[in-house]
Amino acid sequence: MEMSEQTSDSPSRVKVTVRGKDGNKITTVVATPGQGPDRPQEISYTDTKVIGNGSFGVVYQARLVDTQELVAIKRVLQDKRFKNRELQIMRRLDHCNVVKLKYFFYTSGEKKDEVFLNLVLEFIPETVYRVARHYSKQKQTIPAPLIKLYMYQLFRSLAYIHSLGICHRDIKPQNLLLDPETGVLKLCDFGSAKHLVKGEPNVSYICSRYYRAPELIFDVWSAGCVLAELLLGQPIFPGDSGVDQLVEIIKVIGTPSKEQIREMNRNYTEFKFPQIKAHPWQKVFRARTSPEAIDLVSRLLEYTPSARITPLQACAHAFFDELRDPNTRLPNGRELPPLFNFTEHELKIQPSLNSIIIPSHIRNTNASGSQASASMSASTSSTDMSANAATTSISNVTAAGTTAASTFNSQEVNTSGDTASCTNVVSAPSASNA
Repeated sequence: MEMSEQTSDSPSRVKVTVRGKDGNKITTVVATPGQGPDRPQEISYTDTKVIGNGSFGVVYQARLVDTQELVAIKRVLQDKRFKNRELQIMRRLDHCNVVKLKYFFYTSGEKKDEVFLNLVLEFIPETVYRVARHYSKQKQTIPAPLIKLYMYQLFRSLAYIHSLGICHRDIKPQNLLLDPETGVLKLCDFGSAKHLVKGEPNVSYICSRYYRAPELIFDVWSAGCVLAELLLGQPIFPGDSGVDQLVEIIKVIGTPSKEQIREMNRNYTEFKFPQIKAHPWQKVFRARTSPEAIDLVSRLLEYTPSARITPLQACAHAFFDELRDPNTRLPNGRELPPLFNFTEHELKIQPSLNSIIIPSHIRNTNASGSQASASMSASTSSTDMSANAATTSISNVTAAGTTAASTFNSQEVNTSGDTASCTNVVSAPSASNA
């Protein structure tokens, strides 16, 4: 058995590696849970292998020894002068369409004073990018029902993070994780994300070019680019540079007016754009593309940020009505994943949309559940009243000299609704329609 140990002044950086009987390396570290109080605990993982890397760092797949659960471990170099923004943001997030941070810990690097932050995330096997590429190789696009399923969950995740004042700033197919069996989509990679503060400047180049909004308010525009790409089978604005990007946008949407330019970026009001008429959206997409899909794209890819629909308005769009049909199933015959398990927090984002985003069959089910709970509560009250009356009667008899022994156990009935799978969160200022 081999054992090596790396320690530093922080307990969360302790790392022990052991070679087990089967020859697999087991790594034990002291990690802090992603949510809740800071209570470091030992976790062990094995079967580690690299599944991704880039300028940000390296991503490993591993298996937790205790639960046998697969996880992804994102390892990034930590600048000790600053708090890690991705960690701070991810610790705030708890939503069924956002990848969950399970633990985090620190490890020492090979160089002196080099420290790495390790984010232990739930492992989701696929991405929208790989699924789209699979269909593209067969000269096909993703089937429309799946596009609806994926985009709906993306918009729901955006509605949630925007309600917390968080902008993702790197929405693209590669950052949309998929479970192909259940159809669940989860937004990942918050390395570029930021808690937007009014009046604070934001870096313009951070978003991947194909999905970059012209005025650099990213998320809804980027989601529109993703939807258009899934419908087309290729990026809608495939520019090679910032200038190329803008030209590609203008070729489709037309030249922005002075007022639109002013709303996007006041610094560009004197810039001379080529005068080009907008290309009709119907001619941008294939003939078989549904009018609802085209309408949604047109409402997302709006020059004027204030004219762009919000993520929750997108969820309420007619393009997603098929998902609200109780008879809709996944291509593999399974039921759709939970799409309408909105938390109290989510229902407060834009209450006027609740009657649309919650389908009638769900509302009716909830209403029936409420009536049943009310009936149970009334029944319990009636039982309690009878018990009280009986107790009074017994007390009177006892006072008269008659011995009576009786025990009444009042059973408390829980009439609260089921806890949603996405934990409620504290309300926070809304972000702009990023």
